[in-house]
Amino acid sequence: MSDRTTEAILRHLRHDGRLSNADLAERVGISPSTCLRRVRKLEQEGVIRGYQAIIARRSLAPVATVIVQITLERQTEECLRRFESRIRECPDVRECYLMTGDADYLLRVEARDMQDYERIHKEELSRMPGVVRIQSNFAIRPVVQQQDKS
Repeated sequence: MSDRTTEAILRHLRHDGRLSNADLAERVGISPSTCLRRVRKLEQEGVIRGYQAIIARRSLAPVATVIVQITLERQTEECLRRFESRIRECPDVRECYLMTGDADYLLRVEARDMQDYERIHKEELSRMPGVVRIQSNFAIRPVVQQQDKS
């Protein structure tokens, strides 16, 4: 189900996931019942996987964002599978991407401070199966942050 109406629904929900069905239908130009059917179908198909609150970091305890590049000893299917299975269990890893280029994976890790990242590095990342190199970079501040969770 990919057409202009569906794209408009997704665009509006991406911007504001708390829109009422009536407001969404009005913005997209369809009836509320049609809009609700389409949104439910998108949810059932897994296109819409959930809704979330985006919390301003300044309202929470300070967090260090660390961009980590991981290189594995081999890029076999088994090595990749084992690494990916374990990295999903690491609660401090907020995002993980399989990459092309020098590193095999790019991670976004959140730590309370340098000492917390040292713990994450020693107790979690360096113990991941197949890891031969870890390169860490601390982010100074965000410049652009899209809130798209597709």
